[in-house]
Amino acid sequence: MMRALSDFAAMSGVPEFAIITLAAAGKKKASWVGELYRGLNRAAARFDVAIVGGETSETAGPTVIVVSVAGFVERDRCILRSGGKANDELFVTGELGGSIRGRHLRFVARIDEARWLTANFKVHALMDLSDGLGRDLPRLALASKLGFSIEQCALPLSRGCSVQQAVSDGEDYELLFAISPRERKDLQTRWQKKFPELPLTRIGRLNRKSKIKSQKLKSGYVHFRQPR
Repeated sequence: MMRALSDFAAMSGVPEFAIITLAAAGKKKASWVGELYRGLNRAAARFDVAIVGGETSETAGPTVIVVSVAGFVERDRCILRSGGKANDELFVTGELGGSIRGRHLRFVARIDEARWLTANFKVHALMDLSDGLGRDLPRLALASKLGFSIEQCALPLSRGCSVQQAVSDGEDYELLFAISPRERKDLQTRWQKKFPELPLTRIGRLNRKSKIKSQKLKSGYVHFRQPR
């Protein structure tokens, strides 16, 4: 559920309804299904999302769970990854790395933070970090037709993680966004007051490709990787 909700955070959207499709392996007990739906409902209720239907069936296995979420975003608050501007400051929320130790199963979608950002600041580009900074930041820069530079020593590391893990582990589900340097100080001051327990870190900036070559980063998670 939280993974689907994070897609709304990625564009400052508001989720409203969810549909769950469950094909449970025959050996699964009814108590397991009940616990699954209690967890789904807890996650949905955190953002006032109503689970309005779906499909439940039995299969020989393996178990398959599909979560679909619908909602809305206002035209003037829909932020794409393609709107970055040269010299924009790059920020990330929270800490990076550590999904291999289960952090990807305990995160909360940054919907509240994204909505606050777009209500109070002119965010130029926005996305969530699902595949890791090393894969998602180049996507944002490419969509914005820009290059980028980051300060690896400034990356907010999860406890016990290296810089390489922060760049490449993936499934952080934190926000990555670009904003004018003129708004940097105001953003940092107001963020600390609004979200005192959630770090906000400046990690670098976007730049014109013709001036500075983008850094090479270790790639994040690659879906459907083909064997060589």
